[in-house]
Amino acid sequence: MQWLLLFLTLLVMALLQRFARAFGAPLEALATLALGCLTLAATLTGTIAQRLRLPRIVGYLLAGFIAGPAWLRIVREPELQTLNVVSNGALALIAFAVGSELTLDALRSERRAALLRIVTGAMAVPFAAVTLVVLTVSPWFPLTAHQPFRDALVVALALGTMATVSSPTLTWAVITETGASGSLSRSTLDVTVLQDLIAVASLIVILALAAPLASGGVVTPGAAVHTLTIVGGSLGLGVALAFAVAQYLPAIRGALTWVLVILAFVIAQAARLIGVDAVLVALAAGCALRYAAPDHSARVRAELKRCAIPVYVVFFALAGSSLQLDALDEMWPWALLLAGLRVTGLWGGLRWVGSRGPAVSADWVNYGWLGLVSQGGLAVTLAALLRRAFPEWNVSLQALLVAMIGVHQLAGPICFQWVLRRGREITEGAHVGETPGTTENAGSAVLAGGSSGV
Repeated sequence: MQWLLLFLTLLVMALLQRFARAFGAPLEALATLALGCLTLAATLTGTIAQRLRLPRIVGYLLAGFIAGPAWLRIVREPELQTLNVVSNGALALIAFAVGSELTLDALRSERRAALLRIVTGAMAVPFAAVTLVVLTVSPWFPLTAHQPFRDALVVALALGTMATVSSPTLTWAVITETGASGSLSRSTLDVTVLQDLIAVASLIVILALAAPLASGGVVTPGAAVHTLTIVGGSLGLGVALAFAVAQYLPAIRGALTWVLVILAFVIAQAARLIGVDAVLVALAAGCALRYAAPDHSARVRAELKRCAIPVYVVFFALAGSSLQLDALDEMWPWALLLAGLRVTGLWGGLRWVGSRGPAVSADWVNYGWLGLVSQGGLAVTLAALLRRAFPEWNVSLQALLVAMIGVHQLAGPICFQWVLRRGREITEGAHVGETPGTTENAGSAVLAGGSSGV
């Protein structure tokens, strides 16, 4: 009966959307109806995905893709642009939750050497694989055909850097959705955050090298400085927000829902008005709040887990709607090739670090790489930055990168949930509102040599 009521409500809202569009309703009204349709559709498909033992967020993504401009066009591009502030706000809350879980304990304990080795393998080998293959096939690659070698080298380095980006937001969404708790989930989250921070720094360096290396007019002047300004401004704004929130939390005794809504709105508007990155702002804010006000940060983390379901439904449904793979035309084989190279590089990179010594367990080497497949959030922002940095390939380059991200966005949660089930870190029947067991000091068993049952 619940399914029937949801389906009938979705049908009525879709019809209202059609009538409102036919009679020329304001764009804001159309966007509100579109968000309602997406929410209902994502709820239905998420439940179906859970019945099929798949992550619910995969169902949310598929619902958005089916209802979006790429397929049924229940939601269209102007409405998605209007809802961009909602999407950024939801993404900010997920990233804020990730940041509030981060500590420096992993870099101070015996896990540090193994953690850094995993990050090295998970970044160096995919970077090398993508860069070398793109250089090898550059005479036939759409972006580098008929281009001099130095321009092909710049494109190859940029694509190689994008292959090193992971997604802490997707990783955390799978962990909280499944109620996973253990060393593997904790370690994977730490690795993905370190990957993203190092990838951003690497991209700035590559953009700085690209200006003198490439032909004239290929690289936008000041692209590296612009990217550095966005990164530095995002991190600084996040720390400032954390200290501002810490001043008000002691005065709030009840639920913190409205505090989170206001925080999401502030970050989303900052991303829209001054061009900072919502993921970096929220990550910095969550991490800084944990150290500025530890007791109140625990309250915030509990509230974030309690409100996780609606946040996931909204963000991943809108993210799925933004996947417009029809823009690829004939480039889809190249997108699949680069995605395959990245995944193969992850597998080979962890095999390589595993063969260099006993610091990383065999089980993590064999299966843990599947938890690093996901991409999204920050990767989309970096793709937009590369589009502006390379005006000669702007639309084609971004379309190729967005297609790669879409493949990893759909496949990554499925792979990670499989690993968590194999490692018996998922509590059957757990739901998002539950607080997973503490993983504060977890991780050494799965990183250190020896079996951890993963």
